[in-house]
Amino acid sequence: MSASQTEKRADGSVYINWAKTAQSAARYNLADSGMRNYKLADLPVQLSDIELTGASFYGYPPLQQALARKAGVPAECVVAANGTSMANHLAMAALVQPGDEVLIEQPAYEALLATASYLGARVRRFARPSENYFRLDAGEVERALTPRTKLVVVTNLHNPSNSLADEATLREIGEIAKRAGASVLVDEVYLDSAFDAAPRSSFRLGDNFVTTSSLTKAYGLSGLRCGWVVAEPGLAQKMWRLTDLFGVLQPHAAELLSVIALDHLDEIAASSRALLAENRALFNEFLAAREDIDAPPSAHGTISFPRLVAGDPERLCALLAEKYETSLVPGKFFEEPQHFRVGLALEPEDFREGLARLGAALDELTATS
Repeated sequence: MSASQTEKRADGSVYINWAKTAQSAARYNLADSGMRNYKLADLPVQLSDIELTGASFYGYPPLQQALARKAGVPAECVVAANGTSMANHLAMAALVQPGDEVLIEQPAYEALLATASYLGARVRRFARPSENYFRLDAGEVERALTPRTKLVVVTNLHNPSNSLADEATLREIGEIAKRAGASVLVDEVYLDSAFDAAPRSSFRLGDNFVTTSSLTKAYGLSGLRCGWVVAEPGLAQKMWRLTDLFGVLQPHAAELLSVIALDHLDEIAASSRALLAENRALFNEFLAAREDIDAPPSAHGTISFPRLVAGDPERLCALLAEKYETSLVPGKFFEEPQHFRVGLALEPEDFREGLARLGAALDELTATS
């Protein structure tokens, strides 16, 4: 299966469509993978700080500088984008031509597969086996890579499992890819939610690395749509020219607010860290008390990907939605139908209640099986 190829061109993302139309209706939304929404009122913003239009043709200079400082790279390496989704689209569009082979981890975030397919790539897979809790293995990449491979795509932290890849493994993958003339795209949108455990960005591991991220998952700033690509300057310039086709300009009010948020990111991160620490303790206590689900204790990040030991996870998710006003992400969206993804970043009182309802649904599922 790791060497499978996908030929049919995607016409959208099945998972994103589900996330927009199904998961958000639940009272206890354990399907949400990012931090609770950070409030505008919590940022030191006045109306006079915001304008609708400004000089932001190929990046708004103050935002470029702020993102460069955060990434620890020169500003000419940064391409601002409309969230990580557009950052990934820009990166792939710049790196891949129709018919090129792209090697993507399995299981994967479905939108990455759909983007590669939409761009006309031949998608090949390498395994992150559930038996190893989805640990990234350079050997799996080397076995699946061919002389036709132009791009290797991974997520770190891994979506959906939350597995953290170490720097040595990522560097080895970069060297394997480079010998084949391939680039490595690392989606790092969850990486900041590992806080002190997070390694440095993969961009520094070799000149064939490209990374993407945003202020969404770790900071709860989804509404700003502040995403970015980090790439070597020539490739970054190519991506800027592609923005002429994909959006032309970023919303300037969001750029201004993003600069303010980046100036206060340490405070926002402290809020995220405290909430996740409280919820992580609740979740690990819940895991330890259950014999019907299997997952490693949560150590970092905003998500977990338990396996239902027996029974049908789709039935569990349907029961939760219909009777318990609670949503999870069915594992089918991540190519692992016996699993489900849980978000850890609700308000603690809602998270506690959501776990209680998950437990009740698991008990009911067992009793009726």
